[in-house]
Amino acid sequence: MRSFFVVIGLFIVSYPVFGQKKVVMTSPDKAIEAIYYPEKVSFEVRSHRQPVLGLSKLGVIRSDADFSRNLKVIKVRPAVFVNDAYNMKNAKKHHIVYKALKTVIETETDEGKKMNIVFQLSNDGVGFRYEFPERSDKIHYITSEATSFHFYPDTHVWLQPKAESQTGFEHTNPSYEAHYIMDKPLDSIRYNKNGWVYPAMFKVKGTWMLITEADLGRTYCGTSLQQGDTKNDFNINFPEAAEKIPGGALFPESELPWKTPWRIIAIGSLKEIAESTLGTDLAAPSVLNDSKFVQPGKASWSWILEKDNGTVFPVQKQYIDYAANMNWNYCLIDAGWDKSIGYDSVKILADYAREKNVGILLWYNSAGNWNTVKFTPRDKLLTHESRMAEFARISKMGIKGIKVDFFGGDGQSMIAYYQDILIDAAKWHLLVNFHGATLPRGLQRTYPNFITAEAVLGYEMITFSQYNADVAPSHMIMSAFARNAFDPMDFTPMNLYKIPNIKRATTSAFELATAVVFLSGIQHYAESPEGMTHVPSFVKDFLRKLPGYWDDVKFISGYPGKSYVVARKKGNSWYVAGLNAGKEDTVLHLDLSFLKGKKAEMIYTPDNNEPNSFKQKVLNIPANGMVEVTLHGNDGFTAVFH
Repeated sequence: MRSFFVVIGLFIVSYPVFGQKKVVMTSPDKAIEAIYYPEKVSFEVRSHRQPVLGLSKLGVIRSDADFSRNLKVIKVRPAVFVNDAYNMKNAKKHHIVYKALKTVIETETDEGKKMNIVFQLSNDGVGFRYEFPERSDKIHYITSEATSFHFYPDTHVWLQPKAESQTGFEHTNPSYEAHYIMDKPLDSIRYNKNGWVYPAMFKVKGTWMLITEADLGRTYCGTSLQQGDTKNDFNINFPEAAEKIPGGALFPESELPWKTPWRIIAIGSLKEIAESTLGTDLAAPSVLNDSKFVQPGKASWSWILEKDNGTVFPVQKQYIDYAANMNWNYCLIDAGWDKSIGYDSVKILADYAREKNVGILLWYNSAGNWNTVKFTPRDKLLTHESRMAEFARISKMGIKGIKVDFFGGDGQSMIAYYQDILIDAAKWHLLVNFHGATLPRGLQRTYPNFITAEAVLGYEMITFSQYNADVAPSHMIMSAFARNAFDPMDFTPMNLYKIPNIKRATTSAFELATAVVFLSGIQHYAESPEGMTHVPSFVKDFLRKLPGYWDDVKFISGYPGKSYVVARKKGNSWYVAGLNAGKEDTVLHLDLSFLKGKKAEMIYTPDNNEPNSFKQKVLNIPANGMVEVTLHGNDGFTAVFH
């Protein structure tokens, strides 16, 4: 990774610093403007000279000072150019370049307490955060944020409600597992007690915005959005009282100096939003000295279809053989393995898997007493000492990673607990997957062994409920646009044959396409060995050759909740995949001009639209690059260009 800063001058209006009316900041291409108004401690945003975010509040309330009003601007530092480059194996691109203009506005209260407001504008959006530059060993407390986002009346929203803490299965909420409200007028949204999770999507006229946060560190809680005094305002919402480690911090607290997380607003067309990497651009760089052991890939997983009865030695041996046959990297053994199989027999399975170039992943219950889930292993990760003992034990058994489930919310102590697990797991070269968890918020850049997270109403919910199966097509597409925008998503997709006691709404070609559309460091597939015997050989070959991570991305077309077509590159090959959530046949007009003159093997649903059926044909890209692809209702396609 490299990064450097170049002073280039500042775009400000009105001198001197004291009494100036506004500070105008721009993106490098000058398409995006953020304007700060000192007298109101507020800002607004314009895109291509059109207002997209109205006058919105800034600041925080600390227990010893109010940094949300009557702030004096002491200095506006000359803007600097930020040029950052980094590599990731768990994102939409492998090599990522971030360029922005950074402006620091130094302020102080009437009592002389200091706070810097930092803006970074890139061509795809706005990031801002607060810094407390003074030094003090005393613990300081933030009780609330004044930060708000003021939207214009004709804004439409795509939002996921955050569940109240201590609700749901065995008191495991909030787990970011709900359906989205999609394409609703702003003024139709009703108040939700625990707010709305990130990323939250907004559209005003022709401009899209995606709001999230990054770089929480260990000194901040996870936040959400909450309606303010008017329906046009969304404020920063702190977690509920139960969302913490017992005895640990709920709201932010830290010594000084102190930096708050980045508030991120990705701005632009749907293509610009879908190709943006702001969520990791503004995350903290890797803290690991060694991440060569981190290998993304694909996994077999029995529990998704066979549930608890499948967590036994012979079934897991079958799923190891299945992974080896499909050229997949991993096999996940889920809850209860310590009792139904046992450590000694898991060691035998790990040795067997190693001979077949398959790594074993093991499930753990995160919990102390913040939920009542009885599944085991439980309580083995609560302290550094117990973690190190457990990780040493399973590492010597040959285990490659862990899945940790049922976390308790977004309090600062809970956010620190995630990172404690990642740090200790890295020492034993273990990959980590979080389930029943919060949104990653760029954590995968800071800890490369963090391979994926659930934080979505995923495929397991489809296997539990016909309603979830019926609405799955639009929900999956919405999840690709929002939840999966910046962070890996363990949706556990792709059932190609059938789900016990559930009638799938999707075609098998739709399911196959999700293997390309969804991004996850390890993709755990929702198909069984028996189900895969009903799949044509060309589909199995496609899955055997599917890359574990991607070099580049191009958004082709789509609309949140309705359709999604994306192209992902690996080496010299482009994989194009599309999803349709409409119930009727539709013709997609795709601009694939970057592939003109090439041809692909395309997998699609035959015209008879029979369930669980696939067909293959050659797709040629004409000289003008325009292609028509016909999809049935709830249908999809994949195409590979070499």
